[in-house]
Amino acid sequence: MTIAAERPRGIAGAISDVFFARPQLLTFLLLAPPLLWIGIVYVGSLFALLLQSFYSLDDFSGLVIHEFTLSTYEQLFDGSNVQIILRTVTMAALVTIASAFIAFPIAYYAARYARGWMKALFYLAVMMPLWSSYLVKVYAWKLILAKEGVITWFAGILHLNWLLDGILALPIIGGPSLSFSYVGTFLVFVYIWLPYMILPTQAALERVPANFIEASADLGAEPGQTFRTVIFPLALPGIVAGSIFTFSLTLGDYIIPQIVGNSRLMIGQAVYTLQGTAGNIPLAAAFTVVPMVIMAFYLWMAKRMGAFDVL
Repeated sequence: MTIAAERPRGIAGAISDVFFARPQLLTFLLLAPPLLWIGIVYVGSLFALLLQSFYSLDDFSGLVIHEFTLSTYEQLFDGSNVQIILRTVTMAALVTIASAFIAFPIAYYAARYARGWMKALFYLAVMMPLWSSYLVKVYAWKLILAKEGVITWFAGILHLNWLLDGILALPIIGGPSLSFSYVGTFLVFVYIWLPYMILPTQAALERVPANFIEASADLGAEPGQTFRTVIFPLALPGIVAGSIFTFSLTLGDYIIPQIVGNSRLMIGQAVYTLQGTAGNIPLAAAFTVVPMVIMAFYLWMAKRMGAFDVL
């Protein structure tokens, strides 16, 4: 009996043998493109941004002086710039708190009671707003909140114009109409980012064992006590995970305050104005470092609370 000679495998076979003998090389080649993309495009751009923040702008010529200085960061402590930062952080915190209060009962019902087609309907209702255009939703809300919009019309039918006028007359948060006030900006922010709070909260609540709740009731705990000592502590990482999205997205958004809001700037609008109209790239870069530092601390706190386990 004769043994047929093996035919040469060619270049592809040789390459396959090399990768089989050195699996680390194959892993490196597979990871190299995404790592280069992250390293050059993402981390590189952040480094360039950080570098720009240590330059300054010549007030006479309007040119960027490429010399290391902290004077640009000193400008962040000017009265108007501090107000922009505080205004943005306050709005982000209020949107996050309101989203948590609205999302929790919805997520709790979906996690504990919804089954079958009801759960599918829940996911569809939560996800559907995310499928439509961001700008379309914001402009739709601008029409809803306008002085001749649906809310004003509905308030007139219920004879609640006095309440609406009272809200608009409030200092700082009021304005000529809801579409030109912080109240309107707040409502749109909550609507846009609410799904990002509901889903992590619902995922955390689904991980709460039902026997924990039953054991709490068997031991004589009231429903309120069970919520405070069992349900809420176990669901807290999901709420914190959702807050990462709502807080960070509100912190950096400039479109919603630009379309629905007043003339007082937030961080995103300040960056857009400084790098575009004013041409002050160093100060714009310094402003962008502020939410990065805030979110770095926020993520560190969220990690300590176990929020990443439900993401």
